[in-house]
Amino acid sequence: MTNADRHTLVLVGQLIAGEEKAFEQVMEAYYKKLLIYAYSYTNDYPQAQDIVQNVFLRLWECRQNINIKESFQGLLYKSVYNEYIDDYRRKKSSTIINEAYKQALNYAVDDNNHELVEDKIALIKREVEHLPTRCKQIFLLSKQDGLTNSEIATYLNISIKTVEYQIAQAYSTIRKKTETKIKKLAMILFSFIKLN
Repeated sequence: MTNADRHTLVLVGQLIAGEEKAFEQVMEAYYKKLLIYAYSYTNDYPQAQDIVQNVFLRLWECRQNINIKESFQGLLYKSVYNEYIDDYRRKKSSTIINEAYKQALNYAVDDNNHELVEDKIALIKREVEHLPTRCKQIFLLSKQDGLTNSEIATYLNISIKTVEYQIAQAYSTIRKKTETKIKKLAMILFSFIKLN
């Protein structure tokens, strides 16, 4: 067992015991990763935020029932996926998710397939790095540093409309650039499922 694994076990034990500090550390360690992961399914930042916040709320409320079969990180990713599916069903979206796609998503978040999830996160991070300088700066101030559009506008001495436009452009660019690569990943997953 690695030091990181031991640290996670101690942290989870403290979380189960109801220590708020441990809960804050878990949020610090996983919030951004889970948000990116949720966004890769929703393509909607507020919806992704809601999903991740619901996962953390449920984690705190049900902390005494935490049961880690493989890894804590895997449990969190699986919880985000389940919340996404529940959210999808609640909203009865017009988009139909067929059974093969659900299986592919399940496979992608399986505890044994963190590499696929991490690859998706790395792909999104790479695309953020390739955004035009101003667009990237505004996007990171908003999504990484948590500034409001108004705060960014004041900080950079630009209009709120410019901030909104640049953030929308960033999302659009990231979605277009990653869509093809993620579709290829889904096709690989479909092939794997058919073979098994």
